[in-house]
Amino acid sequence: MACAKNPAALAAPAAAPVHHVFVIVLENEPYEVTFGDHSQAPYLAYRLPKLGALLSQYYSIGHDSLGNYIAMISGQAPNAATQSDCKIYDEFERTSPELDANGQMLGEGCIYPARVRTLADQLEAAGLSWKGYMEDMGADAAGESATCGHVAIGVEEHTQETSARDQYAAWHNPFVYFHSIIDNPTRCAQHVVDLGHLRQDLRHVETTSNFIFITPNRCHDGHDAPCRNGEPGGLISADTFLRQWVPRILAAPAFRRDGLLVVIFDEGVDAAACCGEQGLPNGPPPGIFGPGGGRIGAVLLSPFIKPGTVSATPYNHYSLLRTMEDIFGVTHLGYAASSSLRAFGDDIFTAPPETAANAPVRHAVASGRHGMPHNL
Repeated sequence: MACAKNPAALAAPAAAPVHHVFVIVLENEPYEVTFGDHSQAPYLAYRLPKLGALLSQYYSIGHDSLGNYIAMISGQAPNAATQSDCKIYDEFERTSPELDANGQMLGEGCIYPARVRTLADQLEAAGLSWKGYMEDMGADAAGESATCGHVAIGVEEHTQETSARDQYAAWHNPFVYFHSIIDNPTRCAQHVVDLGHLRQDLRHVETTSNFIFITPNRCHDGHDAPCRNGEPGGLISADTFLRQWVPRILAAPAFRRDGLLVVIFDEGVDAAACCGEQGLPNGPPPGIFGPGGGRIGAVLLSPFIKPGTVSATPYNHYSLLRTMEDIFGVTHLGYAASSSLRAFGDDIFTAPPETAANAPVRHAVASGRHGMPHNL
């Protein structure tokens, strides 16, 4: 597995004994709008931080969307094609056959060669499981497949347009931009599925993957406002999506035993950065007009997080990847291996493991209808 500078180095020990990670990615809001006094997402902005941790200095790494999603699972920095959300689903053209000293594949394009590995590849090699759940993927039978949904290589990306029935966005699905995943269609179809499968999979620890990546459709992630189906979109619809899905996740046996839920945005509105972020050598600035993608904030919930925790430690999407790699004991990919970066630490995981084991997620114990917490 390739990682920056020292491919043989092991990941650092995780700050908490997490074994199931759930990531929900929303779209395009700065911290002051999402978490400000007049937020249109009160469940996310006010309720969830009281149940877990608010990361007030969490940053995205670039603009536009796709470069951020790719960074979250591979540590690769944005290039000019991913900065434009890859309107043509084309090959990555390498200017060097190997990764550089920082684990970056130099060149430009959309579909990374098999030499570039992802967290998904690392997990399978370690005997662990993963799954990406994409809302609306395949909702329109005339569009993309309901599993591993993407157009043919070299074709214009039709999911740039939406319909009332299908609001899936392929460029919000990072897994289909890596040959290491799409070159085995059967494997990809087993792991990259429509969101509707998640409800059943959450019922048992054995059917809940170690790493779960959730992409709402373009309405429910807040990207569109208003939406093609008549919903308001923006933070209002994103908050509604969280109200539906977060209680299901928190009530899942796997989460209650050793889970971590991360709710983040892909990007903000400016080019602010943290954590010594770098771009590609001789490449465009990751934020197009600056070094990063802006301050966005994040909310984390876990049995290992004391409710009401607030961290002002700077983190970004590479920090998230580094944290997941530490949790699962695999090496650091790309810029997740940067010496200027740190994984989520004891500023966030504030509940001692022995305490968490005895009282897993207190707010999720009492259940209402359908086994979901009634006080969320």
